[in-house]
Amino acid sequence: MARRYVITFGCPDRIGIVATIASFLADAGGTIVEAAYHTDQDTGWFFTRQEVAAETLPFGPEEMRTRFAAAVEELNGEWQILDTEERRRVVVLVSKEGHCLYDFLGRVASGELDVDVPAVIGNHPDLAKITEAHGIPFHHVPFPADDKAAAFAQVEKLVGEADPHAIVLARFMQILPARLCADWTGRALNIHHSFLPSFVGAKPYHQAYRRGVKLIGATCHYVTAELDEGPIIEQDVIRVGHDDTIQDMVRKGRDIEKVVLARGLRWHLENRILVHGNKTVVF
Repeated sequence: MARRYVITFGCPDRIGIVATIASFLADAGGTIVEAAYHTDQDTGWFFTRQEVAAETLPFGPEEMRTRFAAAVEELNGEWQILDTEERRRVVVLVSKEGHCLYDFLGRVASGELDVDVPAVIGNHPDLAKITEAHGIPFHHVPFPADDKAAAFAQVEKLVGEADPHAIVLARFMQILPARLCADWTGRALNIHHSFLPSFVGAKPYHQAYRRGVKLIGATCHYVTAELDEGPIIEQDVIRVGHDDTIQDMVRKGRDIEKVVLARGLRWHLENRILVHGNKTVVF
């Protein structure tokens, strides 16, 4: 795909927002190749995402950001400009279960997900071989029950060295400290194996089995200090029957988990997600 600048913008709704952005781009000679808009009637907040062909602009991304900031200053908005030429970096946190990691590594290896993966970090060594077989460094960080703070400090150091655009908790099975949740706001994505807000916390398939549900699902969401309460990015479900065991539900659920995580991560890396409060707009 040709190089593009991706603008995401949100502000209190008012007359003239689209005209302001469009005039800024038109005056610079920019060609809009994709655009989407949404107004939340409950909050009165306006959202837009626009892709601009980079070759149609006479300046680079840094100057564009400076000029754009001046153009929209009076709108009191929140915005980002992504340069698609900048490689996206993803760090993955794992435990023992590998289905989400296998799927992610396959998408990277096939070129379907064109990202750099500077590190996979596991609190168990089980997934080291598959990670290293893909030429990716694996870091084993044990999590002793009596000293998890030191373990999280090591994880924080490894993630900081990689400076990723996304930190994926691919069934990591550890609760991030509130400080890390704050530091990684908007970058840390979790895949939870239930259709939130149902069955939060541990063993959601066991909870679903005891409740006798007919649908189970998975949820990709941003991580916050409130367990499984972060802004939801993507969800999906699969039907189960009265004769399905817990093991059947786990097996079926894994298929949904992989797909939901892949969708959510791709949308995040393409700057298709705008967060407002605890809700998301996904363009």
